[in-house]
Amino acid sequence: MKIRLAGAVAAALLGACIHAQAQTYPTRDIRVVIGLPAGSGGDLVVRFYADKLAQVSGRTVIVENRPGMILSIGADAVAKAQPDGYTVLITSVTSSHAANLFMFKKLPYDPIKDFTPVALLQRSYFILMVRPESDWATVPKLTAAMKQKGTKASYGYGSPPALASAEFYKARAGLQAVGIPYRTSMQSLPQMFSGELDFQFIDATQGTPLIQGGKLLGLAITSGNRIPGVDLPTMAEAANIPEFDISPTWGVFLPAGAPQHVVARLESWFDQITKLDATKQFLARTHGASYPGDAKALAAFLPKEIKKWEELARLAKIQPQ
Repeated sequence: MKIRLAGAVAAALLGACIHAQAQTYPTRDIRVVIGLPAGSGGDLVVRFYADKLAQVSGRTVIVENRPGMILSIGADAVAKAQPDGYTVLITSVTSSHAANLFMFKKLPYDPIKDFTPVALLQRSYFILMVRPESDWATVPKLTAAMKQKGTKASYGYGSPPALASAEFYKARAGLQAVGIPYRTSMQSLPQMFSGELDFQFIDATQGTPLIQGGKLLGLAITSGNRIPGVDLPTMAEAANIPEFDISPTWGVFLPAGAPQHVVARLESWFDQITKLDATKQFLARTHGASYPGDAKALAAFLPKEIKKWEELARLAKIQPQ
């Protein structure tokens, strides 16, 4: 009887301790890591969600840019951090956790084993863009011109989705254009404006203002379906590639081993954030699409995204570096 009583007391104390921890987290500043440079399109996305996290949590949220290896440096920093809930990764799951497995010969982390899923946030798309001065006002015209240029044709890219989009287009259209890597798509703009680059897939967040300002011309979008309010066809339609669907998806992770009560609290906060009117307005401004999901949804999504990118890498003939 005494042993049973002692066990019951211990269990009650443990439960009370866990409950207390759940009630007190967070007790200090939260660090949100982004694997892209400040001012990039992805940085704008992360800073929006970090600002809202500060509002709903009542704590200061510090954004830390750790650019390099196409978001992998930032992801690795979080994978190696303490799993206490005070280091959070907001990332393009598509890049850091799926595509990069096929972009690099070896990642410094395991995308599944080294992280605790928290939430899904949103999806985006890329825009196939050319100079307004060019004679390539449609995808078929661009395709014909690039075939004529052969290996003298060129394109820029600053992320796995941009590279995969271009290489998938090349493979299906029979082009030989040479890809030129940049840290971000914005760094390629001087070459785009001058005509040194013939075309590029640029994320909608930064590409749309370039279209609106008349600096570049948009031809088609990479998502599988048309986007409401966007007057551009899909690559599936414009390039006659039915399986073309590249839609980068953003999510939230903690290091592996994060306590369940911390995951639950962050999960709840990000669920609140995705439902805010401010979030809807932000997505409308940046041409993103809401794609909310809890920890289980992100955990289920990741293996599917990895499998998808394995196939994309094969079709686009991407060679890991």
